[in-house]
Amino acid sequence: MSVDTVGYQLLGEHLRGWLPAALRRTRRATIALAYAGDDPRPAETALQLVGEYADRLRDCRVTVLVLADGTEDLPARLGAAESQLPPQVTVHLMPGAPGALPVALRAAGAAGAPTLCYLEAADRIDPVALSAAAIGRPAEVLVLAGAHTPLRPELADAGFALVTEVELTDTGRRIGFGTGSDRSLEALKESLWTVGVRLRDPEGGPLAAPPETSTEPLARALLAELTRHGPRTVTELRRYAVTTTAYRAVDALRALTGLLDAGQVSREPADGRLGGDVLVTAARSAA
Repeated sequence: MSVDTVGYQLLGEHLRGWLPAALRRTRRATIALAYAGDDPRPAETALQLVGEYADRLRDCRVTVLVLADGTEDLPARLGAAESQLPPQVTVHLMPGAPGALPVALRAAGAAGAPTLCYLEAADRIDPVALSAAAIGRPAEVLVLAGAHTPLRPELADAGFALVTEVELTDTGRRIGFGTGSDRSLEALKESLWTVGVRLRDPEGGPLAAPPETSTEPLARALLAELTRHGPRTVTELRRYAVTTTAYRAVDALRALTGLLDAGQVSREPADGRLGGDVLVTAARSAA
């Protein structure tokens, strides 16, 4: 997958789950896109996805905000997609850089309702835009930035409780995501694998696509985490895998099962399902 498509394709995959969940929570939601350049595809993707849920928008209000350079050409380029939208959807096209996102979100009335922001930059994301993306209740942000841009600390500083970043091989880019929901974080990771991007494992090597994905690098990372910090529950180890590596929650369970079978870790209780409250401890020989 090329760098030109990865961001908006991942946005589309995540929107499919985010929008219906947001509208079950409340009757209004905001989708905001802020990026440099005049590429219409992120906005087209958002409008098309919203249009797919037109029959579920009765008594709801969805705002799609597009903040980008070159917006003078966007109305004509987005006209076909916008014409298919129901009256419950409002589209705002605004010229400007991502740093203008705080003003744009306030003008769109995004505060206090579910908000999903998509931010894209060739290198570093404007921290002002990241902070603004946390305005929603709840708020989520999907970020596409340069490969050497540290995203996890910046997302955490912006106020997101759960954050992850994944380096994409062959594209020179890095994906970041901030949310307050474990379920949404796990869904984003599933979407990353669905769109077919090539990711890096915890040791810096490329990960093969499922079903050939090896969980050995993850197993070593989990064992190192247990050795450093002591016993952890399965829930904590799943979260560690999802937030700090390219792997998914289901991969963490596979890796833990392998460690248990190899005798490198033990569990309490010793029998039964490997549920979230099971406590996992590194074996003395492994430590």
